[in-house]
Amino acid sequence: MTLKKSDFNSVVFGGSFGVRVTNRVEVGLDVSYANSNTRSEFRDWVDQDDLPIEQNTRLSWVPVTATVKAYLWERGRRISQLAWIPWKWSPFIGVGGGRVYYTFKQNGDFVDFETLEIFTDTFRSSGNSGIFHVLAGAEWSLSPRFYLTGECRYSWAEADMDSDFVGFDPIDLSGFQGTVGLALRF
Repeated sequence: MTLKKSDFNSVVFGGSFGVRVTNRVEVGLDVSYANSNTRSEFRDWVDQDDLPIEQNTRLSWVPVTATVKAYLWERGRRISQLAWIPWKWSPFIGVGGGRVYYTFKQNGDFVDFETLEIFTDTFRSSGNSGIFHVLAGAEWSLSPRFYLTGECRYSWAEADMDSDFVGFDPIDLSGFQGTVGLALRF
């Protein structure tokens, strides 16, 4: 088929909740959602009218992970027991892991390679798997309470496919993610 891994790139929506353990370490919970919908066709096959044999492929995934971030320097300075001033920016690195839940669905026309007949069907697979990620980023203070955050993350995950995809390799859920967000300090 004319599918490649980059066809599943999509916008990711999510949120994080972090708790400062020390001045330079934060532990957080991340939840996000991504969905892609891609049209494809068989590369070397056409139907009896010389038209492409087309499918629609949808992949959605929800990673739920815990992350430990280490800030490369203090995020601010305490000027009294009740007052704290953040630095303008603070870089960080981190690692994490958890579970990723996915749904993969293909519907359209397909070729039966034993009979060479073209048929219409829908194939589904859903499940979950462990996921591991590394990340790097920075926070930019907009005020003592609000900051802008940017992060680059790479995740590794793969899961076995359901019975509709017997004989197929596991689905590769690994990939790069770049995020920008607005955050609130409590």
